[in-house]
Amino acid sequence: MNLQKYDFTPYRDSKRAAAALVTLLQNAHAGEKAAANAYWGHARSLFIWNKEERKQIINIYEDELHHRRRLFDFLQSLDSKPRLIREIGMWCVGASIAIFSLIGTWFIPMYGAGQLESTNIGEYEVAARLALLAGREDLIEELLVFAEVEWDHEDFFRKKVENHWITRYYPLWTKPAPRDSIRSLFKTFQADTKQ
Repeated sequence: MNLQKYDFTPYRDSKRAAAALVTLLQNAHAGEKAAANAYWGHARSLFIWNKEERKQIINIYEDELHHRRRLFDFLQSLDSKPRLIREIGMWCVGASIAIFSLIGTWFIPMYGAGQLESTNIGEYEVAARLALLAGREDLIEELLVFAEVEWDHEDFFRKKVENHWITRYYPLWTKPAPRDSIRSLFKTFQADTKQ
């Protein structure tokens, strides 16, 4: 999700912002399961010989499950719940990626994970802004932390693949803004909403 292209104008109404926040959190909840499934397979891949690399991917897997648990709590606090069809669909996506990771190459899962984590940064930044507009300031800090954790994940995968020979022919995804911009841009948005 590209934060710069997201138009918050329709969500100045708190009810519309809350509805958009619920939808985004439902999508993120299902997406975290897909990511966790994929990382489970990736960490067990025959193509990962480096124990430290495997350990880091397992840590990322655990981060995704933690985010999922908290997103469930957020949805409950918004009188909502995950969407079953979305959950099933994303579970299948993650399971398919896990199977491919077990039998595929090293580069493709690493590249795909980095690209996915890059979009997740923006997703949580948007969620924090929607929470602000919906009057749910209690969710903002944790959503910003989630964005920072996703930034760390993207950075890990970027550093793994950026010097791989394939990137001469298959360029990397767009590099995210610096990590500290997550909070500084949110503060600017927050100040703008008060005017």
